[in-house]
Amino acid sequence: MAKDLVIFIGIQATGKSTFYRERFFRTHVRINLDMLRTRRREERLFNACLEAGQSLVIDNTNCTQADRSRYIAPAKEAGFRVVGYYFNSSIEDCLRRNGERPADEVIPEGGLFATHGKMELPSQAEGFDELFYVRIGPHHTFVVEAWRDDV
Repeated sequence: MAKDLVIFIGIQATGKSTFYRERFFRTHVRINLDMLRTRRREERLFNACLEAGQSLVIDNTNCTQADRSRYIAPAKEAGFRVVGYYFNSSIEDCLRRNGERPADEVIPEGGLFATHGKMELPSQAEGFDELFYVRIGPHHTFVVEAWRDDV
């Protein structure tokens, strides 16, 4: 069985956690700073997955190459295949979806704009074995497309 590190990339309210529940819940451990609260806890769980050979998903914004590199190099060294999913969405759509969240899950608008401003598109050169675009399609379905540099 292949060992996968899956890295989600996208601003808040792009559907990353819902995508995890639909596609990876039964097969991959979910690592998320909102849940774990500290980088130290995140690092411990990440390293435990690598040591155990357990496939995992990093469900954070991962908006910069530096954010993503903290996971890619150690996973490659441990023999994992690294797959990235870039959640492509307009800031307007994210603001709308954010407003539809339960009150205790709403992200301050400033946080959405700050993350959007820092977003760096991923590239194969970072060490990804595969990259995909994800967008929300009709009826709240996910449309996954192969990565193309011209999009």
